[in-house]
Amino acid sequence: MSALEKNEQLVVDFFKTLSTGELEKVRPLLHKDASWLPMVSGIPGEGIKKGRDVIIDDFLDPVRDMFEPGDPKVLIDNILSKGDTVVCETRGTGRLKNGKDYNNVYCWVIEIKDGLIYAIREYMDSYHVSTLV
Repeated sequence: MSALEKNEQLVVDFFKTLSTGELEKVRPLLHKDASWLPMVSGIPGEGIKKGRDVIIDDFLDPVRDMFEPGDPKVLIDNILSKGDTVVCETRGTGRLKNGKDYNNVYCWVIEIKDGLIYAIREYMDSYHVSTLV
């Protein structure tokens, strides 16, 4: 498997694992110095998160807690890579605890370092999120 294929497989595995909600299985896929930057403002989760443990414990856990157990799911529509950068178009689907359905579109720019996810820039329909929370 080429380095590009390995990077793409890492990202596929990341979204598959993230969709299970088992965040302890997500943790080893992230570099200890990873960062996650949702490219949004005015909605839950805005602002850069630095460090694998901050991403899992202070960001992903509270965001996932807004959803019914087992949601949201991330479905990959398109994936491409060049060097250590992987870009994905995805859809997020699920149901929030407030009973509202969640159906969002995303584009992710993910940088790989040392075989782990090092930096994530997450682009989404933030208006959709603002109408649900």
